[in-house]
Amino acid sequence: MSTVASIPNVVLPNSFNAATAFLERNLTEGHGDRTAIYYEGETYTYNQISELANRVGNGLLNLGIEIEQRVALLLLDSPQFAASFFGAIKMGAVPVPLNTLLLPRDYVYLLNDSRAKVLLIHASLWKQIRQELPNFKYLRHVIVVSLVPDEQETATLHDFAHWTATASPQLEAADTSKDDSAFWLYSSGSTGFPKGCVHLQHDMTYCTEYYAKPFLNITGNDILFSSSKLFFAYGLGNGLYFPFAVGASVVHYPGRPLPEEIFKVVERHKPTIFFGVPTLYASMLAVPDGDTRFDFSSVRLCVSAGEALPADIQQRWKQKFHVDILDGIGSTEVLHIFLSNREGEIRPGSTGKVVPGYEAKIVDERGQPVTQGTMGTLMIQGESTTAYYWNKHQRTKDTINGHWIATGDTYYQDADGYFWYCGRADDMLKVSGQWVSPTEVEGTLIAHPAVLEVAVIGAPDTDNLIKPKAYIVLNKGYEPSDVLIHELRTFVKERLASFKAPRWIEFLPELPKTATGKIQRFMLRETH
Repeated sequence: MSTVASIPNVVLPNSFNAATAFLERNLTEGHGDRTAIYYEGETYTYNQISELANRVGNGLLNLGIEIEQRVALLLLDSPQFAASFFGAIKMGAVPVPLNTLLLPRDYVYLLNDSRAKVLLIHASLWKQIRQELPNFKYLRHVIVVSLVPDEQETATLHDFAHWTATASPQLEAADTSKDDSAFWLYSSGSTGFPKGCVHLQHDMTYCTEYYAKPFLNITGNDILFSSSKLFFAYGLGNGLYFPFAVGASVVHYPGRPLPEEIFKVVERHKPTIFFGVPTLYASMLAVPDGDTRFDFSSVRLCVSAGEALPADIQQRWKQKFHVDILDGIGSTEVLHIFLSNREGEIRPGSTGKVVPGYEAKIVDERGQPVTQGTMGTLMIQGESTTAYYWNKHQRTKDTINGHWIATGDTYYQDADGYFWYCGRADDMLKVSGQWVSPTEVEGTLIAHPAVLEVAVIGAPDTDNLIKPKAYIVLNKGYEPSDVLIHELRTFVKERLASFKAPRWIEFLPELPKTATGKIQRFMLRETH
């Protein structure tokens, strides 16, 4: 069912370079002196980021990098990330942002799979992986941000500041097409190896025009802050091309998104739009007196994605901080959010409606549309969808069906057009012959005051029949006990059908998560 709201009319010329559209446009429109990025107590204007991007682009040209060649970015959220990303695109190369929280062996796979010729990397990360240098088959140059003094520059190892200082500040944009490859993002790879999603020059424009402008109403007066990092598709929009699209400012925070630190960043920089994930919102709500100890009043709108936002967190956040959270869903493959709630039309617990410009349908195992209210696999169609998975032809065919892409998420749609998340297709449980959504059980349990975080999986009983099992992180002031287990199971039974109540409850100090904050249920299944 498609939305009836108006669809933004996006018309792009055939000759199109995303760096021109998102960075240089701010200069031609007279916004060069505006603050583009707040970072570690410093401010960087659009003029400064543009000049640094030009120097990066020329530096890459000086190293012999040519159009369409990959440039890996293993950088913390920073002005250097912004300049490297747009600098590479401007000269025609393809930046590949990489997850900064992986193991050295993971980077061997990613750099060899992408065949990146150049790696731009922060010194703290370079220290962790430099021993793997002989295993990088295609890498020719490494540029280190803040190269330590005791490590000398060589013909192939460069200090970012020196490398950019010796490059020209003037750069003409490469003559790329709107359908040229612009950048890659690797999926988190919950099963198997990560997949390189090839995104085109026009993709960021569609996400901006379809979602950011109409749903967030961003202007040049806004300051954005995303707890999700720039290497993540969600964070890349929130923290880079959304603000740059309108000449707004953005806060880049290189540290871990710990709740109290996030509060401090908000208090210091006074952002107007804040982006988080459900687990972070839950952790921030759990900070004692967070609403009185920290000033959150500058924030006019919050956004959540990454996983479903339970209605209880939505409602408690609104009550405590007096600001709405717009829950939505996007993916690395589609680049950003394609289903979302909208201000004034929020339905707590739902993912909202289709973002105008995208189309959605829910299908059964045979690919046929299901009836309203019936669960099935969510399919999405939209212009920001990845062209293909790099070097993975079969996975591309399995996921992309013509104009449609299978999200792997199970949903149903209600009579008002709202979509309700029921879990990943491979997370759904068949209990006593009936489907059980882990998300529904989790959303119920998290409403109990003892529960900080929860993940529900299917586990076999003595008859090898699948029953729900809950892993729970407790709030401060609560201790694991058989009495509490009984109380929590009763709590669920009073609110859901009895077969949905967890047969077992196990308390953990923390839940396994991806670098972007998603709970890794597959790890819980493997350790069960």
